[in-house]
Amino acid sequence: MEQEFDSKLRIQRNSSNNGGGVQRCKSFQFRAPQENFTIQDFELGKIYGVGSYSKVVRAKKKDTGVVYALKIMDKKFITKENKAAYVKLERIVLDQLDHPGIVRLYFTFQDTFSLYMALESCEGGELFDQITRKGRLSENEARFYAAEVVNALEYIHSLGLIHRDIKPENLLLTADGHIKIADFGSVKPTQDSRISVLPNATSDDKASTFVGTAAYVPPEVLNSSPATFGNDLWALGCTLYQMLSGTSPFKDASEWLIFQKIIARDIKFPNYFSEEARDLIDLLLSIDPSKRPGSGPDGYSALKTHPFFRGVDWENLREKTPPKLAKEPMSYSEEVDDPQDAWNPTHIGDGSAKPNDGSGGPSSLESCNITRLASIDSFDSKWQQFLDPGESVLMISMVKKMQKLSSKKLQLILTDKPKLIYVDPSKLVVKGNIIWSHNPNDLSVQVTSPSQFKICTPKRAILFEDSKQRAWQWKKAIEELQNNS
Repeated sequence: MEQEFDSKLRIQRNSSNNGGGVQRCKSFQFRAPQENFTIQDFELGKIYGVGSYSKVVRAKKKDTGVVYALKIMDKKFITKENKAAYVKLERIVLDQLDHPGIVRLYFTFQDTFSLYMALESCEGGELFDQITRKGRLSENEARFYAAEVVNALEYIHSLGLIHRDIKPENLLLTADGHIKIADFGSVKPTQDSRISVLPNATSDDKASTFVGTAAYVPPEVLNSSPATFGNDLWALGCTLYQMLSGTSPFKDASEWLIFQKIIARDIKFPNYFSEEARDLIDLLLSIDPSKRPGSGPDGYSALKTHPFFRGVDWENLREKTPPKLAKEPMSYSEEVDDPQDAWNPTHIGDGSAKPNDGSGGPSSLESCNITRLASIDSFDSKWQQFLDPGESVLMISMVKKMQKLSSKKLQLILTDKPKLIYVDPSKLVVKGNIIWSHNPNDLSVQVTSPSQFKICTPKRAILFEDSKQRAWQWKKAIEELQNNS
């Protein structure tokens, strides 16, 4: 694991009879060097996202003040799960990509336990957040974002790369609102790729293994067909649908049910979609990947000249004024001392967290931006047995604990102890106790839709669904308790 982030590496030639194939043919100097930094050189802030073996954290370099999105990867997990090839490939690919619509890799470093990639920080957050905050985007907003994604995808595909995980969570926004494609952990070079890669730095699947996110995976991948550029175009169609409607076209209660909808191409278009939007999405969600605009014989011209994109100035796209960003809503708190608190991130190590009066009891919590028992299920006395004397409930809700092929109804309870548990409502027994931590690196909440959220700890991520769409309330309740405890 030590070699993959070296700043200079020999690459062995892998000759091909037809002259094609992924290039493994020369020595090169990485643009983004490996540095001798340590994690103590950075002030770590909020967690941007959590994956199976990594998390991305806002990190400010102490000596320069430059803010990065620091991807932190667990070496032990990478080795145990045989993910080294994916990590190497992502690092090498990002190093060679140079496009204003793709996040840039600046440098890497490592220590005994982790690998680190310092990526461009996109202070505008995820496109997913904009969709969530606005409910759905206007057609003009969706056209702007979709055009910038198309522009970046055309570049990625021109290099012979398939991203394989295009979705609103991986489309980040700069501070002024331009799109940047992120997360190349699932990237796949084609046989004629122009990207140079290292020996043992190609993913070991056969390009037909299911990777990415269930709601955006194309039917041909579910049927074990090899990955093509059409995979990304299908995901673009799903993303455009979500921008315009606020939800995925194949949303359902479990991955298995989602897959059934995808295979059956079970799509329902809202009546407010324009004819042009409906037609473009319909074409991008063609069962035959070669018929999706952008992947056929006419290439990207067929996509860029579609009537939905009429009026788009493709040559000067990134000079245009982006849609106005919606700030994070503050609906959870009835009172907010600083109206910017919900938008500005709270750092872990810079002293910005509010002090605790030390009591840990209800009086200290009442001074926080936490509304006790606001907008939650009425508190039934039967849940009192799970509380200690003097302990109060902050949030309680009937949720579904989502698993790959099933879900189970549970009562999720957050208290001021602090304590976070889920209870079987029929047997009235505790089914799980999520280990509390005031450190967002060890306990975080990632909202995946208005109703779904992941509670992430170093060892696992649990997906819950709240039918009353209070995912953001759960996130805020937990984060505010962390900040004020």
